Amino acid sequence: MEFGAVLPTTEIGNDTGAVRAWAQAAQDMGYSRIIAYDHVLGAAHADREPPLWGPYTEADPFREPMVLFGYLAGVTQHIELMTGVLVLPQRQTALVAKQAIEIDLLSDGRFILGVGTGWNFVEYESLGTEYRNRAKRFDEQVELLRLLWEQPVIDFTGRYHRVDRAGLLPLPNRKIPVWFGGGSDAAMQRAAAVGDGFFFGASGGRTEAALDRLRVMLTGCGRDPAAFPVGSQIHTGRGAEKCAAEAAGWKAAGGTHLSVSTMSSKMLGALDRPCADVDQHIALLQESLDMLSAL
Repeated sequence: MEFGAVLPTTEIGNDTGAVRAWAQAAQDMGYSRIIAYDHVLGAAHADREPPLWGPYTEADPFREPMVLFGYLAGVTQHIELMTGVLVLPQRQTALVAKQAIEIDLLSDGRFILGVGTGWNFVEYESLGTEYRNRAKRFDEQVELLRLLWEQPVIDFTGRYHRVDRAGLLPLPNRKIPVWFGGGSDAAMQRAAAVGDGFFFGASGGRTEAALDRLRVMLTGCGRDPAAFPVGSQIHTGRGAEKCAAEAAGWKAAGGTHLSVSTMSSKMLGALDRPCADVDQHIALLQESLDMLSAL
């Protein structure tokens, strides 16, 4: 099982030195990948109909992952860089394809594009995109991304996209992996059909049960579940004992990747050990990796 580190995006601050120090420390410790969350805008939750149910508000800062990874590609050497996950339907498909190529080239083939559909309808509206049809557009976007990465000129007509004999250069030097993320059966079914991997946002019994369903879906799509990589997360705010149990359960379930988030989370309630600065995030990453390596 490989281990990843989740950038503490809401707590890393504006200091570029802290971002660099955290990423290089994760690499030097032996983590195999860095995962960065994605939100372009935060929205106030009060007096919304329908309600905004997600954990982040206008008070939570987010680093922009595609720009961030362009920077981290230059200050790291071998650790993978993965969006976990980019809210694809609120972004322009051709632009995402171009940015992904650039990150992959700058990092010498270390980029993984993790994608999902998101939950923040205010963010969609602010970016000039439609929230209600996001799932249908998402499917077409994945198809178009791969065409743009594979062919110098394409002629594509879909329900939501038109590319009239145009293309991107330079092209990537390899097939960029596309992982899907989320927790719904619909997200897993899409991943089983066309994904290169799946990323769960949590761990524990419910995630392990979802993994069982994903494997059934993979088999139904004619794919080998044993060859399909799957990742989940532990949140250090749940406490060391619970994290160790969840990590052991994920390993026993056959998970291939497990990532560590040291950020505070409103979903967790009281925190076992909140971090006050980047040095404490780094120290907690090391303690977590020591625990994981002993499993």
